[in-house]
Amino acid sequence: MPRNIVILGSTGSIGTQTLEVAAALPQEIRVVGLAAGSNFELLKAQIEKWRPEVAVLFDESKFLEFKNAVGATQTKLLCGMEGLLEAATWPGADVVLGAMMGAAGLRPTLAAIESGKDVAIANKETLVAAGEIVMSAARAQKIKLWPVDSEHSALAQCLLGEDAKSVEKLTITASGGPFWTKSREEIALAKPENALKHPTWTMGRKITIDSATLMNKGLEMIEACHLFDVPMEKIEVVVHRQSIVHSFVSFVDGSVKAQLGAPDMKLPIQWGLLGAQRMRGDAPHLDLLSMGTLTFEKPDDARFPSINLARAAMKLGGTAPAALNAANEIAVEAFLEGRTNFYGVTNLVAHVLERHENCARPALADVLDADATARARAREFLAQ
Repeated sequence: MPRNIVILGSTGSIGTQTLEVAAALPQEIRVVGLAAGSNFELLKAQIEKWRPEVAVLFDESKFLEFKNAVGATQTKLLCGMEGLLEAATWPGADVVLGAMMGAAGLRPTLAAIESGKDVAIANKETLVAAGEIVMSAARAQKIKLWPVDSEHSALAQCLLGEDAKSVEKLTITASGGPFWTKSREEIALAKPENALKHPTWTMGRKITIDSATLMNKGLEMIEACHLFDVPMEKIEVVVHRQSIVHSFVSFVDGSVKAQLGAPDMKLPIQWGLLGAQRMRGDAPHLDLLSMGTLTFEKPDDARFPSINLARAAMKLGGTAPAALNAANEIAVEAFLEGRTNFYGVTNLVAHVLERHENCARPALADVLDADATARARAREFLAQ
């Protein structure tokens, strides 16, 4: 029997690659739900190809135009947050893939978990902002939470079958982004078009900028703390320019397990959707002999301060990571629109984090409030 999946964020980079994975494994994966932010033209094409039971356009202002464009259909068409929540809890869905960018994915992910569905989580911001809440809900419902980030998928694969007490540290690899070999002075002058030229991965615009600032690694460290119940002190980042080793785990006996693969998201997507089953799909296979040398370097905190900002937020705990994440989203948007320079991104995040009024044991409402406050504070800073 195929696994019935709902894809939240079907028109983004992860979503479109998920559909490619599904197309390569029609006996294993059946798409029953799709949801997009505002790209209704692509969502319409996906509905025509996949004929899902439900489809959601988050942008309510475009819903009428979307509905008219789709025309007569057996697919139930929904919009807004209520539509996302209905799709996330769709009857008959086995797995919900959470790939909606930013904090918009938080409530639907929680709804899916609370309805007892397994979740393949590609939206790292959900765990950064509300990791304790999400993991507590997952434990209460006894559902599986499968990481789709390549780094966390790698860590999960390395940890399978291992005793948690035997783990010494987790190491997340970073490509270093497009500016790793540049001086701080050169990086300060970087334009969005330069930052969007990632050396090894093809990703969405926001995460590509996060890769350039190394904020993606900071967010991934916080995410790993929650996913694997490991303190920040046991997590490190190394720069691995080739993006072949996706992460590794060091054990108390001195041994190290690593997961290697081509720099392609289809493998972690497939692994998460199939619940750790191994099958031949659409992911490219790795030829180690063609790789040559694999290198590992220490991050440079002077040129890339994001990792330390993430460490500081996680040390504070509570709603501080939510504030960090929200400020970063606003800062990246401003950089892409030319309203701040490259180091303006981390300066803005630091400004918001320094002024954050932390709630140590937040409920979901506290997390959402911290998110909104941080965004407002970030916009005020940009307006000065």
